[in-house]
Order: sequence, then structure tokens, then C-alpha cells
Amino acid sequence: MKRISREKAMEYVIVPKNPVIVVDPGEKFAIETEDSYNGRIRTKDQLPTLEFLPELASLELNPLGGPVYIRGAEKGDVLIVNIIDIIPDEQGVTCFVPGEGPLADSASWPECQGPFTHIIKHVPGVSGTTSDGKGVFSHKIKWNLKPLIGTIGVAPDRPIMRGSDSLLGQGPWGGNFDCRDICKGSKLHLPVYNEGALLYVGDVHATQADGEFYGEADETRAEIILSCDIVKNKTVPFPRVEKEESIIQLSCGKPLENAVIQAFFWLMDWLVTEYRIDRKEAYMQMCLNPDLRINIYQIVSINRLQYTAGIEFPKKYLNSS
Repeated sequence: MKRISREKAMEYVIVPKNPVIVVDPGEKFAIETEDSYNGRIRTKDQLPTLEFLPELASLELNPLGGPVYIRGAEKGDVLIVNIIDIIPDEQGVTCFVPGEGPLADSASWPECQGPFTHIIKHVPGVSGTTSDGKGVFSHKIKWNLKPLIGTIGVAPDRPIMRGSDSLLGQGPWGGNFDCRDICKGSKLHLPVYNEGALLYVGDVHATQADGEFYGEADETRAEIILSCDIVKNKTVPFPRVEKEESIIQLSCGKPLENAVIQAFFWLMDWLVTEYRIDRKEAYMQMCLNPDLRINIYQIVSINRLQYTAGIEFPKKYLNSS
């Protein structure tokens, strides 16, 4: 199986460039990713300050592996990324970064202003790996690990530089979505802008609460196993997620309601064009279907990062008309 080693998975801008590996559709490949702090914070005594994390000044964080060239992918296609497995490292880390988060200047919660580092141990599960393991938050609290890919995308049709960077960049090509549903077993649909698609992946979170309230999840190194398929001559307006029992239309925007409303519109179009659902019925389902869900994945207020939302629709209704 072809692989990108962790040492070579240190890209910070999603742009067209020479690929690291070339794979065929359906071929499994692995990417070993570093954590969002570039692996610099590994103990509770190492704090998110310029001393231990000089990249705070440049914002060169969230390193990615790629690009991966997928043979046969061309501009105007859709790339389907099959997430086969995500195996977190034996530990993860979360930090309070000074000046970041909703309590950054709080007089009533000064202990939450940082700098502060907390290590989460990862214990293997029944598979023998941390893919289905436990996160040890404290001696009293453990929870199931639910690893996700925080940043994933294909190179845009032209270099956008600070618009397609790994930390703050988001757009139709992908980016830093911090979406808990980009996880093992899911399929991510991405529009293709370049020959070979040129896929980048990184920023694994072993666990994350909806919203990622203060902007730092259980940040971890990981091994990601993927394969890709190609749908020829098809377009999507923004990345979409397909799960076993549901489909999810993603959107990014500020204020949050802009992201949510846009996701509704794009989902309606998806139902009409791909599943041949009547327009009026699609519109009514957005308002009446009790199983439809609005997912708020990320509401981190930092710089130009936008909020990430998704509208989730059960597959059982797709062929009922």
C-alpha cells in the first residue's frame, strides 16, 4: 500500500503542485499525519506559546499530507474520498491558546485564558487499535474515541494562497471544516479542478464536541487509510458527505444562519437533481421531516475562519416518492 510518511506530510497550503504519490481509483493508500501543533506540544509542561510553538506567529499550523494524484480525475469530475480507517496516536493534546476562544478576555473565567495544555491518553479498542478506542480525559472520565479528519480538500483551479491554507482556508474545494462526520465509513464528495484532483488530508481530531467551542479539539497524530473513486462529468457546489444511512450537505459561512440556509438550498438541489424528488416535495421536507437534522460542526471565531454547518437527510426517504 502506498504511503505518505509523517515527515513528508507537512504542507500548509492546498495548491496545485507535483504529487507525493499517484494512485488508481479504488486503490487503498495511507497518510501519516502530524497533529495541528506540528508535533511540538507533547507534554503538559509544553504550552501554546511562542517558546514551544513559534508557528503561532505565522499560523503555519494544521500540516497536511499531499497532494495525492488520482489517475483519471479531471476538471469537471467529482472525487469521492472513501474513509476506510483513522487510527489516532497513543495520545492527543488540547490547549487554551492566549488570545483565542470565547473566554480569551473573560474577567470571570481567568483560568481559561491560557496558556494551558492538557494531554488525553488514547487506549486501543477491540480492534487492537485506537480507531475504536477510548480517550482518557481524566482518572474519572473516559469516552469513546470518534476520530475525524479536520482538514481535507483538493487543489483549487488556481493558487489562492491565504484563501486555501490549511488552518483558515475553506471553500468548494474543501478546507478546515472540523466536521465530525468526515470519519471512518463516510464518503466525502469533492469537485475536481485539476488533473489528478490533487488531494490533501490532515488535522485529525480523536474526539471533538459539536461546535469545537474554544477552537482546539483532541489534536492528534494519526494514520489515515483512504481510497478514491471518480464520478465523471458531474459537479457539486460544495463538499457533501455520504454516510451509511444519511446524506449531508455541508456549507461554511458567517453569520451561522447564512451557512445553515445555504446548506438547505444546496441539499434541496441535490434531492431534485440526483434523486428526482419533486421540487415542492423537497421544499416541504426541509420544513416537515422530523428526521432531518441541522448539524453545527464548528463555530470557532478566529480570523477569517467561517462556521461549518451541515443539513443531514436520511436515505430512507430518498426513494419513497
